[in-house]
Amino acid sequence: MRRTHPKLSCPPDFNGEHYDGCAFLNSCSFYIRLAPEQFHDKQERILWALMFFKGGHAAKWSKNVFRQKADTGVFPIQTWGEFEQQFQLHFFPVNAEADTINSLEGTSYHQGNRTVDDYLDSFQALVSDAGYTDPQTLVVKFRQGLRLGIQNQITTMPYGRPADTDPDAWYRAARKIDQARLANEAF
Repeated sequence: MRRTHPKLSCPPDFNGEHYDGCAFLNSCSFYIRLAPEQFHDKQERILWALMFFKGGHAAKWSKNVFRQKADTGVFPIQTWGEFEQQFQLHFFPVNAEADTINSLEGTSYHQGNRTVDDYLDSFQALVSDAGYTDPQTLVVKFRQGLRLGIQNQITTMPYGRPADTDPDAWYRAARKIDQARLANEAF
């Protein structure tokens, strides 16, 4: 029986924005791993990825790579590993961890008008990027970012109040309260 492959989507066009760099490179790497038979050699992988450099800093960088090839007769990037290194150097934030930590020290990550689910998704991505793992720190940061009403409801629970060292219990409690609020508003 013949094996079928999942239908793969190509990476999106890339303009060189640093906040999109990691996602673009991951998308390329997934595609290459899932469909290696589509590439005859290592150079083809690199050329394929450069095909998506359509605007901004990415297009300029790609143009420079091809200019180097024209000037020397040798393509300046020989392996996918070299491409990844060059890509990270040019298109990843200089210090993503420090930027993330700075975000968590401010108020820009706070829930605001978002649902708890949306807030939780972005919060968990931030703390992962920042390398935060201490449960008490996670609870403190999560609690600081919650809407005041939800914070108060959790901290004044007569029973079943989550421990200040159990982030998962805080996440569940906040989601439950927010879901009840949304259901009440819809009713």
